[in-house]
Amino acid sequence: MQDIFARYKFYRNDIDPSLKTGFIRCVTLTALKTCVLAARPKTLPAAIVPVWVGCVLAWRLSGKFDLLLAICTLVGSIAIQVATNFFNDAIDARKGADTARRLGPTRVTASGMMKSQTVMKIATAFLVVALSCGAVLYQARGWPIIAIGIPSLFLAYGYTGGPFPLAYRGMGELFVIGFFGLIAVSGTVFIQMGEWPREALLLGFQIGLLSAILISINNLRDREEDATTGKRTLAVRFGPKFAVATIWLEVKVAVFSGLGWIAFGHPSLAIAGAPVFLLGLRIIWGVLTFPPGPAFNRLLALGGIQLIFFAAAFHIAAVVIH
Repeated sequence: MQDIFARYKFYRNDIDPSLKTGFIRCVTLTALKTCVLAARPKTLPAAIVPVWVGCVLAWRLSGKFDLLLAICTLVGSIAIQVATNFFNDAIDARKGADTARRLGPTRVTASGMMKSQTVMKIATAFLVVALSCGAVLYQARGWPIIAIGIPSLFLAYGYTGGPFPLAYRGMGELFVIGFFGLIAVSGTVFIQMGEWPREALLLGFQIGLLSAILISINNLRDREEDATTGKRTLAVRFGPKFAVATIWLEVKVAVFSGLGWIAFGHPSLAIAGAPVFLLGLRIIWGVLTFPPGPAFNRLLALGGIQLIFFAAAFHIAAVVIH
């Protein structure tokens, strides 16, 4: 901070102290806005919703709810998501994957708003937060937390970094379905109940598909840019028609797999698929109609809303309807 003052000659005694204070606030506010931009708040429903619905399902099945464990699970999940986003920002810039042709939101490293080393350090700090939450969960549930936590912590970096970056190998959708769906939901239910009920797998599968829609829309939007930077997403490998078909399939399977709740003896929970179906049709129409561009950013926001609406409908159905 002293270097900044020196550059603008704010160190001189003849400068009004109120101006110095205002400058500090301006710099701090700018840094905060940059961090929020790098954290990608629009992606956070993918971290919040699995914990939300997992806790609801655990309550529905057992009638119990542990607030402390729920808070630690939620904070840990958000911390891992934010760390993943920060790592992604820095690593994509290092690999040249974020260029001037980018159609999505500004990336802080590629745009020069923040140094790569700083972004990586912030990402690591969020992993420390997640690790601290994991320590509490380990005390409650033992070694399964380690089995879940270590891969989650590693893949926060390994999604775009390391020797086998999943996002660059066309495995982004599978990663999201597995970790932000099946593992996140089942793990949350286990933390609350100490058991692994089959219902958690069905719910995790639905959440994973709905979260994967966000990745698929993002990759379809950025297909042309990714093709020039070596990012071999499914949209790059198989073309835009395949990418659109993938989004169509994710929406439809997420909705109709909800019929499994009838087989599990919880027919009311199938109602949660209703808002998914309605919003999903709008998303499908959008990717079929609009060319990749700024309009896809609105579809991404709609995908996040779809995920939240599903969680809200599931919560209502689980609590109100028996």
